[in-house]
Amino acid sequence: MAEIIQKDGTWVFDGDALRLTPGRDKNVSLFRKTLGELLVPLGALAGVSFEQGKKAGRLRLRLRDGADPLLHATGGRLTEPNDPYQLIVESDRYGVAEYFVDEVRNALLLDQVPADPVDAYLLPGPSVPLSVSAGDGTATFDGENIRLEWNWKTEDAKAAAGSRSLTVTDLTAVEWHPAAGLENGHLRFTVRNAPTKAPPKYDPNSVELWGFKKDPLMALVAAAVQARLPHPARATGTDVADARPELPSPRVAAAEDDHDALLRRLRELGELHHTGVLTDEEFTLAKQAVLRRM
Repeated sequence: MAEIIQKDGTWVFDGDALRLTPGRDKNVSLFRKTLGELLVPLGALAGVSFEQGKKAGRLRLRLRDGADPLLHATGGRLTEPNDPYQLIVESDRYGVAEYFVDEVRNALLLDQVPADPVDAYLLPGPSVPLSVSAGDGTATFDGENIRLEWNWKTEDAKAAAGSRSLTVTDLTAVEWHPAAGLENGHLRFTVRNAPTKAPPKYDPNSVELWGFKKDPLMALVAAAVQARLPHPARATGTDVADARPELPSPRVAAAEDDHDALLRRLRELGELHHTGVLTDEEFTLAKQAVLRRM
């Protein structure tokens, strides 16, 4: 098991999954605190890295495309303070962070976890019920039904229609955009057979966002709804399993065979270490020798 505890949060890896818990420090964003603890299965990971800085470093997880409804709903638009897959590491814990990275990478190698996209969500998305007030309205989601209610700042033409109720089965898509510069953001629900090009300010199926502190919380609603919509890979009729790569050349095939042999050697070393045949030091040295060959 590997564990790193920081003011920014705590990450624990047990060999099968990573548990990401946001810290209680005042600098931890409202979004991450509201999202809460995440359990990321090893199979959802595409990679892990650690970047050192003069005063602090940063641990980063990279998830496989299509594994997390939150990442799909936000489209990479979450800023660094709100990204739950990053952890700020103080300089006196750089060694711990590097050990953490090594443990996760070794597990990815031993389990032969591919980095290619997936066609089903491997994380459940934010828990429900959810209710967020930001911009010109309040969005509430109970797992099946969405309710949009307006406030005194809502455009008259949109508010005149009253509160809006939608079900997940009514929708074909949901999207969240943060405000950027002079351009307002939005949380928009695309209703089946009712496309619109109306700006969010006038669209009764959208909440307009103006760049205030609670705007990112609307991304939680988007992610919770996204988790209950058909996965994008299946909705578009594509299946990542249908991709058939070309047969490798003899030289590439030989390299892959050698790679597989090294993976088998790593598994053997792990079993010998687990049963006590190899000491911690012997296992570490042998594992490093195999990884260098890879």
